[in-house]
Order: sequence, then C-alpha cells, then structure tokens
Amino acid sequence: MRDDICLALIKRVVDSQKDLIIIFHNSEIVLVNRAFDNFFSVSSLEEYKTEFGLFVDNFVPHPHYFHKDKIKDGSSWFDAILKLPEMERVVSMMTPSYEPHAFSVHVDKIEEYVIGVFENITQTLIKRIMIENNANIDKESGAYAKNYFLQVAQSYQDAVVFNEKIVSAILIKANKKDGSCVSSDGNILKALVSHFKSVIRQDDMLIRWSDNAFLLIYLVDNAKSAQMMLDKLHVISKEDKIKGIDYFFTLTIQEKNEKINAFLGRVEG
Repeated sequence: MRDDICLALIKRVVDSQKDLIIIFHNSEIVLVNRAFDNFFSVSSLEEYKTEFGLFVDNFVPHPHYFHKDKIKDGSSWFDAILKLPEMERVVSMMTPSYEPHAFSVHVDKIEEYVIGVFENITQTLIKRIMIENNANIDKESGAYAKNYFLQVAQSYQDAVVFNEKIVSAILIKANKKDGSCVSSDGNILKALVSHFKSVIRQDDMLIRWSDNAFLLIYLVDNAKSAQMMLDKLHVISKEDKIKGIDYFFTLTIQEKNEKINAFLGRVEG
C-alpha cells in the first residue's frame, strides 16, 4: 500500500476521535486530528506551527499540572510525563480565546514516533475538586449548590446527547404564608429538600437556586414524562407535611438542539 494512502487512512481514523491526537516524529509534529484543529482554531498543521510554535509551550505553568518547567535533564516532554504516575499525567491548555481546559495525557512510543492522546477531563476534574472540597452541597438545605451545577452543566448536557434525552427543569419557589422568606429557617429548608427528594429519582438533581427557590433538573424522553414529575410535585405540595408554606412550580423543557446555557437562561426567565 502506498505511503500516501496509508497516511490518508490514518488521518481518517484519528479525525473520528473526540480526543486531541498528535503524532510526533523525532519530536516534530507530523500529524494532528480534527479535534486538535478545532481546539486551537486552525485549519491545518502548518497554520498551527506558524501561530503557536513549540507544542510544549501550550502547557499552562500551573503548579497542579505538568508543564515544561517540571522537565529536568533536558528530557523531552513526553519522556518526562511518562515518569509520572498515571493520575498525575495532566496538563492544562488554553484555547485562542483563553478558555482553560484540563487534559489527561496518554503517550505511546513506537521507535522514533510518539503518539500523544489528550483526553479533555475539564468537567470531571472540576467535579472531583468541588466534591473533595465539599463544595457540591448547599450547607443550609442539603440540596446541590448552584455553583456546583453550573460547573458541571456541560457534562450534564453531554449525558443528554449520549442518552438521547431532553432536559427538563422545574423551578420551585417556596414562601411562608406569613410573607417571610424560607431561607430564614434552616430547619424548613432541610425539610423541604427531604420532602422533594421523596418523589424524585436518584439521578435527578435538586439544586438550591436562590434564597427561596430550588431547581429540579431531570432527564426525560418527552414532554409527557416531564409533566408527570410536575404532577408528582403538585400532589406532595398538597399533603401539607410542612406547615405554613405556599409552593409555586414552573416547568421548562429543553428545545431541540438548545444548548444548556440558553436553556438555563429560559428557566430563569
């Protein structure tokens, strides 16, 4: 098989991958995939080389990630990173619009060739850090914290696409009948969360959205299924287990091809 055909086949295969793939020959980049081009907003490898220079210079010099200042004894970046435990083979790189992303790095060496695979773990890393710091839970109510959900919202959207579902959201406003805000009473907040959790599913997310509002985020197949959850909430709100509370529910259903940020904008009205 001719070399040009082999190269074209390899290019076709790597372009089908969502991870950034870079092939080096004697430390020089000879092939990148479409995901790589998209991340750096270039149309070709030649444009990348002109605009960005040495590849290792893309690694943000952050103390928690691998970067060129951690390379010792004149080693190449890929030899240096292979000396680290697998969990520490993480780099941070920025898009041309200065958006930082974290990547888990996988390196294979075949004679004078090196294949680098960069898996975007930004959302996973943020989620892990926030859980480790106990920042995923609103301490007053026991629901998920709003900041936590906003950080992992894109991962939620990815799950939607993968599972061929749509996102539904029910904004739940709870007010005391005497006009005072429920946020003034931590016991009531915890009771409300427990009350709502009695009917939602394990994978649904109940989020403390504001002082007197919660947001229930859940995946459904269609609008009918979304309405069923709203009906359940209406039923338990009439049980009056928590005295002196008025409830207001607003259902919003994700539209076809609607991005998660646009959807959340509609939820907030």
